[in-house]
Amino acid sequence: MAIKVVLMVWALIQLTGYYRHYNEIRSVLMLSIILSGHGRFASGLEQAMLQILGEQPQIVAIDFPAESTTAQLQHQFEQAIDSLDESQGLIFLTDLLGGTPFRVAATLALQKPGREVLAGVNLQLLLEMALERDGLSSEQFRLMALECGHRGLTSLADEMNRQRSNSAVEEGI
Repeated sequence: MAIKVVLMVWALIQLTGYYRHYNEIRSVLMLSIILSGHGRFASGLEQAMLQILGEQPQIVAIDFPAESTTAQLQHQFEQAIDSLDESQGLIFLTDLLGGTPFRVAATLALQKPGREVLAGVNLQLLLEMALERDGLSSEQFRLMALECGHRGLTSLADEMNRQRSNSAVEEGI
C-alpha cells in the first residue's frame, strides 16, 4: 500500500512539471546511493527504476561483469564516491552478501562514518528507498531498507490469505 501511494505522488510530481525543481532541492537533503552487483545487475535495476520513477539524483549504478577485476571495481567505486555528494551519507546497495561488490563496498564503508552496506537488494527495495531517503541518516536508511526488504519478499498465496483476512475483518467477521 505504501509503495502505491508513494508512486502515485511521484507520478503527480512528474506530470505537473515540478520534478526538475523537486530533484534539485531534494538532492541537497538526501543520501547518495551506489548500486552494484554481478553481471549487469546494477544497470538492470537502474533501467527499471528509470522506467518507473524517472531520473533519480545521487544514484550511481556499477556493474561487475565477469571480465572485470576487484581492483577495477574498487576504482569505479572510488570514482563514483568522488562524483556524489556524501554530506548526508552514502549507501552501498549490493546483490549478494559476501560477493565482490559487497566486499569492496564494505572496505570503503569502513573508511568513513555515515556509510552503510546492504546486500540482497531487489527492485521493490530500490524503488521504495530511492523515494524515502530524503532526510534519513544512513543508519535510519539501513533499518528502513531491511524492513522494506522483509515486507517485499512474499508469495501469491500469502498475499491472497492476507487479503482474505483483511476482508474478513472489514466485514466484521
